[in-house]
Amino acid sequence: MIKFLTKGLLRDRSRSLFPVLVITLTVTLVIFTIGFMQGMLNNLLLDTAVILTGHEKVVTRAYSEESQLMPNDLALMDVDQLIENLEQEYPLVDELGRDYPNFFWTPRITFAGLLDVPDENGETKAQGPVIAFGIDFLSNGSRQVEIWELERSLVSGKLPENSNDALISSKMADQLNIRIGESVTFIGSTMDNAFTTYNFNMSGTFNLRKGQTDKQMMLVDLSGARAALDMDNAASAIFGFTHSLYYDDETAVALRTEYNKIKSDSLDIFSPFMLALRDGNQMGTMVDISGAMMAIMGGIFLVIVMIVLWNMGLMNGLRRYGEIGLRLAMGESKGQVYRSMISEAVIIGLTGTVVGTGIGLSITYYVQENGIDYTKGIEALSNSSMVMPNIFYAQVTPDLFYIGFIPGVLATVLGTMLAGMAIYKREMAQLFKELET
Repeated sequence: MIKFLTKGLLRDRSRSLFPVLVITLTVTLVIFTIGFMQGMLNNLLLDTAVILTGHEKVVTRAYSEESQLMPNDLALMDVDQLIENLEQEYPLVDELGRDYPNFFWTPRITFAGLLDVPDENGETKAQGPVIAFGIDFLSNGSRQVEIWELERSLVSGKLPENSNDALISSKMADQLNIRIGESVTFIGSTMDNAFTTYNFNMSGTFNLRKGQTDKQMMLVDLSGARAALDMDNAASAIFGFTHSLYYDDETAVALRTEYNKIKSDSLDIFSPFMLALRDGNQMGTMVDISGAMMAIMGGIFLVIVMIVLWNMGLMNGLRRYGEIGLRLAMGESKGQVYRSMISEAVIIGLTGTVVGTGIGLSITYYVQENGIDYTKGIEALSNSSMVMPNIFYAQVTPDLFYIGFIPGVLATVLGTMLAGMAIYKREMAQLFKELET
């Protein structure tokens, strides 16, 4: 029967081509819109996570209370052992069946001070305040270059290859007139609040394209930061990220709750204390509002699309009254006509949905890799303290592979069923009378 119906649809393209085209375009729009909305939300959360919070962050209780001051005198000690414990207790394959085995952990040192740029004679040429991050550039398997998107963000020079190499924001490099290969001196205080100076070599410049976030930023390898601040096997925090880099709030909160219940001592200000992304300043509200808006907008969009395709299926059925009358006159029963209409709708819906899903996923993947530049719009928010990306990326998620079938097949079939019911419920004599008119 399916073969027969397919041949019929191919012969009479006037009744199949337009519905397939409409479904294809609609499903493509659904896939891309939802993928882009998911990508925008995750971009906002990931940018904040990479720079400020991680998906999870382990700090001392004392550090968490004074984190805005970057108090490295309250930093974590014996960090290597802490990370080893985290990897053992929350492995990729969790025998206990918990929902959060997919985090990886990396130490982070956040510090601030003064950057001094000497001239040829060793005299100060320029100075400026700097906010620096010690991240794990050089370890095998480190994903810091990936999550910071540094290969994409590199403006000039190259990524750090040695412990004393530094990446400096292109904005700050231009302001202080620092050239690739020049030595700059960090002036600040050690973990023990002693005065310190340390020379870094500028290996490259970068632009994260996140508004004003990286205006005074310097990135160095963790080993260089430890040498500059006398923080051997210590860190401001241990950041945890999901392997997919997609934030799951429920999972993060469950992990944080369990860890603090077992590992954290409320009476010891130096005991490790885990914070989820939502625990950051006003981040919980942002996560809740963003998730709710995503669900509401996605739901409204799907309903609108379903109504459109429902009406298309309905009109496609009603405009075939003449054909239906001829088939009834030739001896087909109303049940046979009704079932064939539904079967045709299924074939048309599936064809349009499969093609639309393929096109939608392709467009979404392209935007995931290349993004859409909102630089001019973000410049208007330059005074905001929120980490805002200049480029938004879509995100291909598993649900995009099947979500198009909801409007594409279901709505089309339901519309056709409604049109068919109008025919099926009429008495034969009344139906022929209507068809004659």
